Amino acid sequence: MTCHKTWTRRAVIAALLGLATLHPAAASPSPFEQKLIDQLIREVGEMRDVVFIRNGSEYSAHDAEAHLRDKMDYFKDDIHTAEDFIRLCATRSEMTGASYKIRDASGHVHESAVFLKARLDQLRASAVH
Repeated sequence: MTCHKTWTRRAVIAALLGLATLHPAAASPSPFEQKLIDQLIREVGEMRDVVFIRNGSEYSAHDAEAHLRDKMDYFKDDIHTAEDFIRLCATRSEMTGASYKIRDASGHVHESAVFLKARLDQLRASAVH
């Protein structure tokens, strides 16, 4: 009986340790990726000549920046790259599924994800040079 209990206890411990390795702690973005994310968010907040459209309502750059920071905090465990940030935080409403949009000074409306991905590509290119 004692041998069986010891074996059972060891099996349970081994199983629990095995499960722990299947779900490692979430990794944060690398310092470089975090810098890119911070830069994108900061630039959104500085865009004074655009309107951000979320769920059919218009928002200022300051409000859009605050919203992105809130979503970044909410999805922090799932964000490892700047692309993750754009996909999870700057693409669409979690409530309605509606795409976020940006209307520029000339009145053209852009999908926010496309707009921010283009800016991210520029930031990455300038970091390489």
